[in-house]
Amino acid sequence: MSTPSEPRHDGSAPDLDAIVGERRQLINLGYRLLGSLAEAEDVVQETYTRWYAMTREQQEAIESPGAWLTKVAGRICLDVLGSARARRERYVGAWIPEPLPDRGEWSGGGGAGGGRAPADPADQVTLDESVNMAFLVVLESMTPAERVAFILHDVFRYPFADVAEIVGRTPAACRQLASSARRRIRAERPAAAPVAGQAALVRHFKEAWESRDIKALVGLLDPDAVMTADGGGMVGTVLRPVEGAEGIAQYLIHIADKARGLELVERTVNGRPGLVAQHTGVPVTVAAFEITGGRISAIWAVRNPEKLRAWTEG
Repeated sequence: MSTPSEPRHDGSAPDLDAIVGERRQLINLGYRLLGSLAEAEDVVQETYTRWYAMTREQQEAIESPGAWLTKVAGRICLDVLGSARARRERYVGAWIPEPLPDRGEWSGGGGAGGGRAPADPADQVTLDESVNMAFLVVLESMTPAERVAFILHDVFRYPFADVAEIVGRTPAACRQLASSARRRIRAERPAAAPVAGQAALVRHFKEAWESRDIKALVGLLDPDAVMTADGGGMVGTVLRPVEGAEGIAQYLIHIADKARGLELVERTVNGRPGLVAQHTGVPVTVAAFEITGGRISAIWAVRNPEKLRAWTEG
Protein backbone atom coordinates (compact mmCIF):
# COMPACT_ATOMS: atom_id res chain seq x y z
CA MET A 1 0.00 0.00 0.00
CA SER A 2 1.40 3.39 -0.94
CA THR A 3 1.86 6.15 1.59
CA PRO A 4 1.33 9.89 1.23
CA SER A 5 4.02 11.93 -0.45
CA GLU A 6 7.02 12.87 1.65
CA PRO A 7 6.82 16.17 3.54
CA ARG A 8 8.69 19.16 2.15
CA HIS A 9 11.04 21.14 4.36
CA ASP A 10 12.39 23.73 1.90
CA GLY A 11 9.27 25.82 1.37
CA SER A 12 9.09 24.81 -2.30
CA ALA A 13 5.81 24.67 -4.19
CA PRO A 14 4.00 21.32 -4.19
CA ASP A 15 4.86 19.28 -7.28
CA LEU A 16 1.79 18.87 -9.52
CA ASP A 17 2.70 15.30 -10.49
CA ALA A 18 3.06 14.37 -6.83
CA ILE A 19 -0.35 15.87 -6.02
CA VAL A 20 -2.05 14.06 -8.90
CA GLY A 21 -0.12 10.91 -7.98
CA GLU A 22 -2.02 10.72 -4.69
CA ARG A 23 -5.21 9.93 -6.58
CA ARG A 24 -4.69 6.16 -6.51
CA GLN A 25 -4.19 6.22 -2.74
CA LEU A 26 -7.31 8.31 -2.27
CA ILE A 27 -9.46 6.07 -4.49
CA ASN A 28 -8.23 3.02 -2.56
CA LEU A 29 -9.10 4.69 0.72
CA GLY A 30 -12.49 5.93 -0.45
CA TYR A 31 -13.58 2.57 -1.86
CA ARG A 32 -12.73 0.69 1.32
CA LEU A 33 -14.46 3.27 3.48
CA LEU A 34 -17.61 3.62 1.38
CA GLY A 35 -17.93 0.32 -0.50
CA SER A 36 -18.68 2.28 -3.67
CA LEU A 37 -16.29 3.19 -6.44
CA ALA A 38 -18.63 5.92 -7.66
CA GLU A 39 -18.80 7.52 -4.21
CA ALA A 40 -15.03 7.15 -3.80
CA GLU A 41 -14.51 9.04 -7.06
CA ASP A 42 -16.86 11.79 -5.86
CA VAL A 43 -14.88 12.07 -2.63
CA VAL A 44 -11.59 12.33 -4.50
CA GLN A 45 -13.00 15.00 -6.82
CA GLU A 46 -14.21 17.03 -3.83
CA THR A 47 -10.82 16.59 -2.13
CA TYR A 48 -8.97 17.97 -5.16
CA THR A 49 -11.52 20.77 -5.50
CA ARG A 50 -10.65 21.89 -1.96
CA TRP A 51 -6.92 21.68 -2.73
CA TYR A 52 -7.15 23.82 -5.84
CA ALA A 53 -9.46 26.28 -4.10
CA MET A 54 -6.53 27.31 -1.89
CA THR A 55 -4.10 30.02 -2.87
CA ARG A 56 -0.56 29.12 -3.91
CA GLU A 57 0.69 30.48 -0.59
CA GLN A 58 -1.71 28.27 1.35
CA GLN A 59 -0.62 25.21 -0.63
CA GLU A 60 3.06 25.98 -0.08
CA ALA A 61 2.44 26.24 3.67
CA ILE A 62 1.29 22.61 3.81
CA GLU A 63 4.27 20.48 4.80
CA SER A 64 2.90 17.18 3.44
CA PRO A 65 0.33 17.59 0.64
CA GLY A 66 -0.29 13.83 0.57
CA ALA A 67 -1.16 13.77 4.25
CA TRP A 68 -3.39 16.82 3.79
CA LEU A 69 -5.27 15.20 0.91
CA THR A 70 -5.73 11.98 2.89
CA LYS A 71 -6.99 13.88 5.92
CA VAL A 72 -9.53 15.80 3.86
CA ALA A 73 -10.67 12.69 1.97
CA GLY A 74 -11.00 10.77 5.25
CA ARG A 75 -13.15 13.49 6.77
CA ILE A 76 -15.38 13.66 3.70
CA CYS A 77 -15.79 9.87 3.81
CA LEU A 78 -16.68 10.08 7.50
CA ASP A 79 -19.43 12.60 6.66
CA VAL A 80 -20.70 10.39 3.82
CA LEU A 81 -20.77 7.34 6.09
CA GLY A 82 -22.72 9.34 8.67
CA SER A 83 -25.52 9.96 6.19
CA ALA A 84 -25.31 6.56 4.50
CA ARG A 85 -27.43 4.74 7.08
CA ALA A 86 -30.38 7.05 6.47
CA ARG A 87 -29.97 6.77 2.69
CA ARG A 88 -29.78 2.98 2.84
CA GLU A 89 -32.94 2.79 4.91
CA ARG A 90 -34.68 4.19 1.83
CA TYR A 91 -32.84 1.81 -0.50
CA VAL A 92 -35.07 -0.76 -2.19
CA GLY A 93 -34.04 -4.21 -0.98
CA ALA A 94 -30.60 -5.18 0.33
CA TRP A 95 -27.58 -2.92 -0.20
CA ILE A 96 -24.37 -4.70 -1.25
CA PRO A 97 -21.00 -3.00 -1.79
CA GLU A 98 -20.15 -2.27 -5.41
CA PRO A 99 -18.28 -5.22 -6.96
CA LEU A 100 -15.00 -4.66 -8.78
CA PRO A 101 -13.42 -6.65 -11.62
CA ASP A 102 -9.87 -7.91 -11.40
CA ARG A 103 -7.44 -4.97 -11.65
CA GLY A 104 -6.41 -6.18 -15.09
CA GLU A 105 -10.04 -6.40 -16.20
CA TRP A 106 -11.37 -3.10 -14.90
CA SER A 107 -11.88 -0.50 -17.63
CA GLY A 108 -13.34 2.22 -15.46
CA GLY A 109 -11.94 4.89 -13.18
CA GLY A 110 -13.29 8.43 -13.41
CA GLY A 111 -11.04 11.36 -14.07
CA ALA A 112 -10.85 14.58 -12.13
CA GLY A 113 -13.71 15.94 -14.18
CA GLY A 114 -16.04 13.19 -13.02
CA GLY A 115 -16.24 11.33 -16.35
CA ARG A 116 -14.96 7.83 -16.87
CA ALA A 117 -11.57 7.78 -18.51
CA PRO A 118 -9.83 4.89 -20.28
CA ALA A 119 -8.09 2.33 -18.12
CA ASP A 120 -5.16 3.73 -16.20
CA PRO A 121 -3.09 1.58 -13.81
CA ALA A 122 -2.84 4.54 -11.44
CA ASP A 123 -6.63 4.61 -11.17
CA GLN A 124 -7.15 0.97 -10.31
CA VAL A 125 -8.13 -0.02 -6.81
CA THR A 126 -5.55 -2.39 -5.40
CA LEU A 127 -7.28 -5.74 -4.94
CA ASP A 128 -6.18 -7.49 -1.79
CA GLU A 129 -7.76 -9.07 1.26
CA SER A 130 -9.30 -5.77 2.37
CA VAL A 131 -11.55 -5.48 -0.69
CA ASN A 132 -13.03 -8.96 -0.95
CA MET A 133 -16.80 -8.88 -0.64
CA ALA A 134 -17.05 -10.73 2.67
CA PHE A 135 -14.68 -8.20 4.25
CA LEU A 136 -16.62 -5.23 2.86
CA VAL A 137 -19.92 -6.65 4.10
CA VAL A 138 -18.53 -6.89 7.65
CA LEU A 139 -17.32 -3.29 7.37
CA GLU A 140 -20.93 -2.27 6.69
CA SER A 141 -21.87 -3.42 10.22
CA MET A 142 -19.40 -1.01 11.83
CA THR A 143 -19.99 2.53 13.00
CA PRO A 144 -18.49 5.21 10.73
CA ALA A 145 -15.79 6.00 13.29
CA GLU A 146 -14.89 2.32 13.72
CA ARG A 147 -14.63 1.82 9.99
CA VAL A 148 -12.47 4.88 9.41
CA ALA A 149 -10.14 4.16 12.33
CA PHE A 150 -9.73 0.51 11.35
CA ILE A 151 -9.14 1.09 7.63
CA LEU A 152 -6.72 3.96 8.14
CA HIS A 153 -4.68 2.14 10.78
CA ASP A 154 -4.89 -1.57 9.95
CA VAL A 155 -5.03 -1.34 6.15
CA PHE A 156 -3.21 1.91 5.35
CA ARG A 157 -0.89 1.84 8.39
CA TYR A 158 -1.55 5.37 9.57
CA PRO A 159 -0.50 6.01 13.18
CA PHE A 160 -3.33 6.63 15.61
CA ALA A 161 -2.17 10.22 16.13
CA ASP A 162 -2.94 10.90 12.45
CA VAL A 163 -6.17 8.90 12.57
CA ALA A 164 -7.30 10.97 15.54
CA GLU A 165 -7.04 14.18 13.50
CA ILE A 166 -9.36 12.72 10.87
CA VAL A 167 -11.88 11.08 13.19
CA GLY A 168 -11.89 13.94 15.68
CA ARG A 169 -11.16 11.78 18.72
CA THR A 170 -8.12 11.07 20.86
CA PRO A 171 -5.48 8.57 19.71
CA ALA A 172 -6.49 6.31 22.60
CA ALA A 173 -10.13 6.41 21.51
CA CYS A 174 -9.12 5.59 17.92
CA ARG A 175 -7.09 2.65 19.17
CA GLN A 176 -10.21 1.33 20.91
CA LEU A 177 -12.30 1.86 17.77
CA ALA A 178 -9.84 -0.12 15.65
CA SER A 179 -9.69 -2.86 18.28
CA SER A 180 -13.49 -3.12 18.30
CA ALA A 181 -13.53 -3.34 14.50
CA ARG A 182 -10.87 -6.05 14.60
CA ARG A 183 -13.02 -8.14 16.95
CA ARG A 184 -15.95 -7.85 14.54
CA ILE A 185 -13.77 -9.06 11.67
CA ARG A 186 -12.53 -12.06 13.66
CA ALA A 187 -16.02 -12.96 14.89
CA GLU A 188 -17.85 -12.68 11.58
CA ARG A 189 -15.31 -13.87 9.01
CA PRO A 190 -14.16 -17.49 8.80
CA ALA A 191 -10.72 -18.39 7.54
CA ALA A 192 -10.60 -17.99 3.76
CA ALA A 193 -10.29 -21.09 1.60
CA PRO A 194 -7.34 -21.29 -0.84
CA VAL A 195 -8.10 -19.40 -4.04
CA ALA A 196 -7.54 -22.50 -6.21
CA GLY A 197 -10.13 -24.39 -4.19
CA GLN A 198 -12.54 -21.48 -4.42
CA ALA A 199 -12.16 -21.33 -8.20
CA ALA A 200 -12.94 -25.05 -8.55
CA LEU A 201 -16.01 -24.79 -6.34
CA VAL A 202 -17.33 -21.75 -8.23
CA ARG A 203 -16.78 -23.61 -11.52
CA HIS A 204 -18.75 -26.61 -10.23
CA PHE A 205 -21.49 -24.22 -9.11
CA LYS A 206 -21.62 -22.71 -12.60
CA GLU A 207 -21.83 -26.13 -14.22
CA ALA A 208 -24.61 -27.27 -11.87
CA TRP A 209 -26.61 -24.12 -12.61
CA GLU A 210 -26.16 -24.51 -16.36
CA SER A 211 -27.32 -28.13 -16.23
CA ARG A 212 -30.26 -27.30 -13.88
CA ASP A 213 -28.93 -29.90 -11.45
CA ILE A 214 -30.65 -28.96 -8.20
CA LYS A 215 -29.12 -31.88 -6.29
CA ALA A 216 -25.61 -30.80 -7.29
CA LEU A 217 -26.35 -27.19 -6.29
CA VAL A 218 -27.58 -28.26 -2.87
CA GLY A 219 -24.43 -30.34 -2.42
CA LEU A 220 -22.21 -27.34 -3.19
CA LEU A 221 -24.04 -25.05 -0.76
CA ASP A 222 -23.67 -24.97 3.00
CA PRO A 223 -26.99 -26.05 4.59
CA ASP A 224 -27.23 -22.60 6.21
CA ALA A 225 -26.05 -20.65 3.17
CA VAL A 226 -27.51 -17.20 2.49
CA MET A 227 -27.94 -15.51 -0.87
CA THR A 228 -28.40 -11.73 -0.93
CA ALA A 229 -29.29 -9.81 -4.08
CA ASP A 230 -29.06 -6.08 -4.79
CA GLY A 231 -31.23 -4.63 -7.53
CA GLY A 232 -31.64 -1.19 -5.99
CA GLY A 233 -35.25 -1.08 -7.17
CA MET A 234 -33.99 -0.70 -10.74
CA VAL A 235 -34.24 -4.34 -11.83
CA GLY A 236 -36.23 -7.28 -10.56
CA THR A 237 -34.74 -9.45 -7.82
CA VAL A 238 -35.57 -10.84 -4.39
CA LEU A 239 -35.84 -8.08 -1.79
CA ARG A 240 -34.92 -10.29 1.16
CA PRO A 241 -32.05 -12.78 1.51
CA VAL A 242 -32.79 -16.35 0.44
CA GLU A 243 -31.76 -18.73 3.23
CA GLY A 244 -30.80 -22.40 3.18
CA ALA A 245 -29.27 -24.60 0.50
CA GLU A 246 -32.61 -25.96 -0.72
CA GLY A 247 -34.21 -22.54 -1.00
CA ILE A 248 -31.24 -21.05 -2.83
CA ALA A 249 -30.98 -23.99 -5.25
CA GLN A 250 -34.68 -23.82 -6.06
CA TYR A 251 -34.50 -20.07 -6.65
CA LEU A 252 -31.47 -20.45 -8.92
CA ILE A 253 -33.18 -23.14 -10.99
CA HIS A 254 -36.22 -20.87 -11.28
CA ILE A 255 -33.98 -18.07 -12.60
CA ALA A 256 -32.26 -20.45 -15.02
CA ASP A 257 -35.63 -21.49 -16.46
CA LYS A 258 -37.03 -17.96 -16.53
CA ALA A 259 -34.08 -15.95 -17.82
CA ARG A 260 -33.31 -17.65 -21.09
CA GLY A 261 -30.20 -16.49 -22.91
CA LEU A 262 -28.13 -15.84 -19.79
CA GLU A 263 -24.50 -16.90 -19.97
CA LEU A 264 -22.37 -17.41 -16.86
CA VAL A 265 -18.73 -16.36 -17.14
CA GLU A 266 -16.01 -17.02 -14.56
CA ARG A 267 -14.45 -13.73 -13.52
CA THR A 268 -12.49 -12.34 -10.61
CA VAL A 269 -14.77 -10.36 -8.30
CA ASN A 270 -13.06 -8.22 -5.67
CA GLY A 271 -9.97 -10.37 -5.87
CA ARG A 272 -11.78 -13.71 -5.51
CA PRO A 273 -13.27 -16.23 -7.98
CA GLY A 274 -16.78 -15.14 -8.95
CA LEU A 275 -19.34 -15.30 -11.72
CA VAL A 276 -20.82 -12.76 -14.10
CA ALA A 277 -24.19 -13.38 -15.78
CA GLN A 278 -24.27 -11.85 -19.24
CA HIS A 279 -27.18 -11.25 -21.60
CA THR A 280 -26.17 -10.72 -25.23
CA GLY A 281 -22.65 -10.14 -23.96
CA VAL A 282 -23.61 -7.43 -21.45
CA PRO A 283 -23.04 -8.10 -17.72
CA VAL A 284 -26.35 -7.97 -15.85
CA THR A 285 -25.40 -9.67 -12.58
CA VAL A 286 -22.10 -10.00 -10.73
CA ALA A 287 -21.90 -12.69 -8.04
CA ALA A 288 -19.33 -12.92 -5.26
CA PHE A 289 -18.99 -15.96 -3.01
CA GLU A 290 -17.86 -16.83 0.48
CA ILE A 291 -16.65 -20.39 1.00
CA THR A 292 -16.56 -22.08 4.38
CA GLY A 293 -15.59 -25.68 5.06
CA GLY A 294 -15.46 -26.57 1.38
CA ARG A 295 -18.98 -25.28 0.63
CA ILE A 296 -20.49 -21.99 -0.47
CA SER A 297 -21.81 -20.23 2.61
CA ALA A 298 -22.76 -16.86 1.13
CA ILE A 299 -23.61 -15.46 -2.30
CA TRP A 300 -23.84 -11.75 -3.01
CA ALA A 301 -25.51 -11.03 -6.36
CA VAL A 302 -25.35 -7.42 -7.53
CA ARG A 303 -27.86 -6.50 -10.25
CA ASN A 304 -28.19 -2.74 -9.74
CA PRO A 305 -26.95 -1.34 -13.10
CA GLU A 306 -25.43 1.69 -11.37
CA LYS A 307 -23.09 -0.65 -9.49
CA LEU A 308 -22.02 -2.52 -12.62
CA ARG A 309 -20.48 0.38 -14.54
CA ALA A 310 -16.94 -0.89 -14.02
CA TRP A 311 -18.09 -4.09 -15.73
CA THR A 312 -20.17 -2.61 -18.55
CA GLU A 313 -18.38 0.59 -19.60
CA GLY A 314 -15.34 0.04 -21.76
